Amino acid sequence: MWIKDDVLQGEVVLLEPLALEHTDSLIKLSKEGGLWELWYTTVPKSDAMEDYVKTAIRNRRHGDLAYVVRSKFNHQIIGTTRYYNVDEKNRRVMIGFTWYANSVRRTPVNTECKWLLLNNIFEKYNAIAVEFRTHYFNQDSRKAIERLGAKQDGVLRSHKIMPDGSLRDTVVYSIIASEWPAVKCHLQSKMHLPHPSSS
Repeated sequence: MWIKDDVLQGEVVLLEPLALEHTDSLIKLSKEGGLWELWYTTVPKSDAMEDYVKTAIRNRRHGDLAYVVRSKFNHQIIGTTRYYNVDEKNRRVMIGFTWYANSVRRTPVNTECKWLLLNNIFEKYNAIAVEFRTHYFNQDSRKAIERLGAKQDGVLRSHKIMPDGSLRDTVVYSIIASEWPAVKCHLQSKMHLPHPSSS
């Protein structure tokens, strides 16, 4: 494997490699705010979560690596994210399958998660580019990606068939290695925001 399954530790969160034992916690999160009901996301329903986790774990054989996001304040699992479509030969990777508990949205959690993943892949593994993809209509996701400093590469029209049968236009963003120093400074400045409550 190009990317090792190390724990990534920040001030707010720990990113731990996803394991089957995390399934119940992710089911609980998916029910919070009815995340799976949002038609433009692919958060699994409760009865599909175990297969979701097992598939993510199996994909390690292809070099992908999924994490759970654990709060350092209360040690609870508050989300999940992953490296996927890992291309070691061309030193490219996608970051996605990211979703969080509603209680930590618009807090420093996502910024620090992305900082940990980006810093790890660019500085430890010398990546050439990191890509992000999201649904055209997922405005929250698009704004979050843009706030990181990623640039839009284009739109893949009618790119995927969604669980409800609708066709997804996929917006593609990326950060390339030459941009990482500036993006790194930008993220470091954003991480001086107040930390989420430990309650």
